[in-house]
Amino acid sequence: MMFRKYLFVLLIALFSVNLMADVVKLKADHPDRYVVVKGDTLWDISGRFLQNPWKWPEIWHVNTQIKNPHLIYPGDVIVLTWKNGVPSLEIQRGRPTVKLSPTVRESRIESAIPTIPVDAIRQFMNSNRIVGKEEIDNAAYILSFASEHLIGGEGVEVFVRNRNKEDKTSRYEVLRSNKAFIDPESGEEIGYEALYLGDSEMQAEGDPARFMLTQTRREVLKGDRLLPVKDEAIHHYYTPRSPEQSIEGRIISVVDGVSQIGQYQVVALNKGETDGLTAGNVLAVYQTGEQVRDTMNKNEMVKLPNERAGLLMIFRTYERVSYALVMEAIKPIHIMDTVVNP
Repeated sequence: MMFRKYLFVLLIALFSVNLMADVVKLKADHPDRYVVVKGDTLWDISGRFLQNPWKWPEIWHVNTQIKNPHLIYPGDVIVLTWKNGVPSLEIQRGRPTVKLSPTVRESRIESAIPTIPVDAIRQFMNSNRIVGKEEIDNAAYILSFASEHLIGGEGVEVFVRNRNKEDKTSRYEVLRSNKAFIDPESGEEIGYEALYLGDSEMQAEGDPARFMLTQTRREVLKGDRLLPVKDEAIHHYYTPRSPEQSIEGRIISVVDGVSQIGQYQVVALNKGETDGLTAGNVLAVYQTGEQVRDTMNKNEMVKLPNERAGLLMIFRTYERVSYALVMEAIKPIHIMDTVVNP
């Protein structure tokens, strides 16, 4: 009976090692050590060692004896070691080697390196948002400008109607309904992109209420909408992982409206929270195969296979739409390309 117990434990251990070897693959030219420098990201560092950089949490481990074990700083040395046949990334910080944390937590310690290039999403996190048609249609709106202004900019007073008196804030974003997102699979409207124009603050209640435009990125016009400010913290640290559910979606929009999408560009997907997506989820992008004519077979139209084009990571989710940052682009990526579990 005891022998069977030990045999069972041994088989489980061997299975775990083999499973890890299958999941986490090292690059052929990986270094044995790497010194962290300012400007690095966790994704970039892991990409020096692993074929799939987003799988680093599976081989980095916590050490409770080190302060902030989940953070890495410039000057730290990342060392590749092996434990029972399994690769492990460890950190040296002017002391004996200690294991690195697998848990990526939110932190405002700016000196630690982030998961992804924060500057690529910093401006975006405080800009456009996805809203429902009813939400934007029922939002407060600019009726007129003070002092006979025809358009609004920073420092201009405006008169606003339809403000919800139950709002507990005096700070509002000025938005303009930009475009509807259409699900290419169902043809349904799944959200509206509200273009961020600037910020405003209420000066006096009333109908209309008096507001001041405190800062603007674009000119403000009559009819533009106001919604309460959403103070969303910019995440520096994400735990990259595959979605728990099976995902098959499409890229439906790209910020800045370019036709070809490259690394560190922001895209919108037709999948969101209702599909199980959360910040940190990683998806593979497949270039949609084009239709070609088979001239050797009655001019039959044939669709070529989809080709893997890159990886993206979700950083902001809504009910039926998500925004993601393209982390890798090995081929040109386009609107309507497919996204699936990596």
